[in-house]
Amino acid sequence: MRSTVRSSFSLIAFFGILLLLHPALASDYDHKYQQNDPVTLWVNKVGPYNNPQETYNYYSLPFCHPEGHAAHKWGGLGEVLGGNELIDSLIDIKFRKPVDRATICELELDEAKVKQFKDAIENNYWFEFFMDDLPLWGFVGEMHPDRNGDNKHVLYTHKIINVQYNKNQIIHVNLTQENPKALEVGKKLDMTYSVKWTPTSVSFARRFDVYLDYPFFEHQIHWFSIFNSFMMVIFLTGLVSMILMRTLRNDYAKYAREDDDLETLERDVNEESGWKLVHGDVFRPPHNLALLSALVGTGAQLALLILLVILFAIVGMLYIGRGAIVTTFIICYAFTSFISGYVSGGMYSRHGGKNWIKSMILTASLFPFLCFMIGFILNTIAIFYGSLAAIPFGTMVVVFVIWAFISFPLALLGTVVGRNWSGAPNNPCRVKTIPRPIPEKKWYLTPSVVSLMGGLLPFGSIFIEMYFVFTSFWNYKVYYVYGFMLLVFLILVIVTICVTIVGTYFLLNAENYHWQWTSFFSAFSTAFYVYLYSIYYYYVKTKMSGFFQTSFYFGYTLMFCLGLGILCGAVGYLGSNLFVRRIYRNIKCD
Repeated sequence: MRSTVRSSFSLIAFFGILLLLHPALASDYDHKYQQNDPVTLWVNKVGPYNNPQETYNYYSLPFCHPEGHAAHKWGGLGEVLGGNELIDSLIDIKFRKPVDRATICELELDEAKVKQFKDAIENNYWFEFFMDDLPLWGFVGEMHPDRNGDNKHVLYTHKIINVQYNKNQIIHVNLTQENPKALEVGKKLDMTYSVKWTPTSVSFARRFDVYLDYPFFEHQIHWFSIFNSFMMVIFLTGLVSMILMRTLRNDYAKYAREDDDLETLERDVNEESGWKLVHGDVFRPPHNLALLSALVGTGAQLALLILLVILFAIVGMLYIGRGAIVTTFIICYAFTSFISGYVSGGMYSRHGGKNWIKSMILTASLFPFLCFMIGFILNTIAIFYGSLAAIPFGTMVVVFVIWAFISFPLALLGTVVGRNWSGAPNNPCRVKTIPRPIPEKKWYLTPSVVSLMGGLLPFGSIFIEMYFVFTSFWNYKVYYVYGFMLLVFLILVIVTICVTIVGTYFLLNAENYHWQWTSFFSAFSTAFYVYLYSIYYYYVKTKMSGFFQTSFYFGYTLMFCLGLGILCGAVGYLGSNLFVRRIYRNIKCD
């Protein structure tokens, strides 16, 4: 075991050094130029504007191909997973040197090219360029009505690149297009460009502000939603503290009375104290203990992971870099795998689990396997369509290596530490040999109803934020208000714990001691309501269409909701577990 631990730390250190060196090795320049220094214009992708994930290589349309060997720019793991492929356009641009009009190439239109361009224009295709890591966007062409009332397809043939600079740094870039030409077979089009340079006083640190939609994300309704959720937290915590604690105090007082006769005590217990009657079964190990332990461990890891990523995004402004959030998420997931193993291993051992290897493998591979299955289906669709959303084989290998040599060993290490440090049984009450029969109760006290109702209030606390997150991901807006997200995440955790505790208390009062899975699913159901909301958002708030985009929308949303559900489920279970241990600690469990 020592050799395993030592090799794990060696691998972690190796990958840590690679990650630290990555920015230095991957940086082409320091964003500083001298007069007439070459500035690279990178072409990236093209696709239907209404379908954000349906993107293709820029040269999949018959634009002018650069002569000679065009360099590719690899910006990191997250950039590739985000469907980016930057290719040097080889267009001659030099720092602070204006270009009045220069030719990119002469485009000769044949029937196939005309058809491709017309299809692209009819589907409202847009393209994306990058200059000095700043994006430029434009549309391929548009439909112009002619004198007969029919629509004529025109292609923009002249690109005007407006660049603002401050001393030796580029601050802002913008693209406008002119000179639309009709698409006709046999026609030759001169594809041209011009470059204009304008000085500005905006500092380099503020150059990304122009891409942030302040009126949208800092709208009054956003602040109001945070305040509304905060008031919900105060109400729920007050409700739990005032009602449940008062009820439990009365229950303790009645249960502790030793001077009452047996008949009075039994009447009190049967009428008001159902939760105490199941003290001999409430700590009985749940069914599928290994699976529940793996889910709770994974959820605890995801909770820490989301917290870390949000904090990194606040401190490091990760929204500026292409794919930086995705890269940070993957690396943080790998290094937080110790937490999932520790929580899962300790929980599995405390409940008397014997097959700890099965538990460890489930913990290390459950969530990655679910994501892999969804990703495999989406990747197959992307390959069939020839889209940039298809993940290259080399990127798959990198992700697998990160999981196999960082995540998996850390999960193993966490399981071993969890078994040895927190795996000793410490239940306040002994578990009886024969399970107590569960009496029939009203429909609203059944585990299924409690589970389904448990997600309503947590979903209500994040409902508005889900709109902003969905809009930023599916409608070309840069999400930057991670302070809001941090507050909403903390509110979600508190509301989930409170609601799950209330549901667990009602369930135990109904003399149903199967609270473990119920508490997990009660919180997990939050993700169910988020997925229902995503269906509404797709049909009402977006103009997406086609099998490709529909598959990616609902596939990515399913992946997100599974992670959210496991996270909430783990939080709900852990909160209920503390509550159950607290209330049974003060009663007589003979």
